[in-house]
Amino acid sequence: MPNSDLIPALLYKLNENQLALEAAIMEITIWVEQQGSSEVGGNIRGALEIITLNEEFINASLTELMPPE
Repeated sequence: MPNSDLIPALLYKLNENQLALEAAIMEITIWVEQQGSSEVGGNIRGALEIITLNEEFINASLTELMPPE
């Protein structure tokens, strides 16, 4: 497999990792909020919003880069 063919697959896997980390951090956020730290929870949610905002663009870009099966 040429290196240029690896780039879309690599980006796809990195995006999967990012989404998994987002889910894990959200679980911690929920726990933090249940402990009474709503301000910290809000700060974390604000930072995670960037992932959500970029998700559509990332998915569309990956669709363009991935070779048809």
